[in-house]
Amino acid sequence: MELWELVARERIRDTLAHYNWSGDAGRAEELSAAFTPDGVLQVRGGAAHRGRAAIRDFIGGVAGREAAGSSSGGPVGPKLVRHVLTNTRFRALSPEEATAESYFTVVTEIGLDHAGRYRDTLVPVGERWLIASRLVSTDWVVAGSVMASPSPAG
Repeated sequence: MELWELVARERIRDTLAHYNWSGDAGRAEELSAAFTPDGVLQVRGGAAHRGRAAIRDFIGGVAGREAAGSSSGGPVGPKLVRHVLTNTRFRALSPEEATAESYFTVVTEIGLDHAGRYRDTLVPVGERWLIASRLVSTDWVVAGSVMASPSPAG
């Protein structure tokens, strides 16, 4: 393995963590910065959200619906959200592009809330590697989930 590949893998892991830490904190603007300016976020079966503003609005809308549910008598949004990212597998890696797949589980105050997979394409932008496209697949949701709709953004 060459040095550039080790550096790329660690920068990619940092971007994947940036996405989850920002999302867990409800920081849609910071989460969208994990994407290239024209990056795409798509939840399996849903529309593709292209560009940081669209991604920010989509993620912010999910958080807004959760918060609105708690004040409108609907489902209460989560008080605690922790994404646990595991088994990141690099399917391809070159100096120009990487493809990776990861499992995620989401823990909320009720315990394990939902689980699924990310399928990512990342590209180098300056010193960082950013997400050019992400497909989110939710494979399982607990009955009584406080967070997951039929197709959450992971």
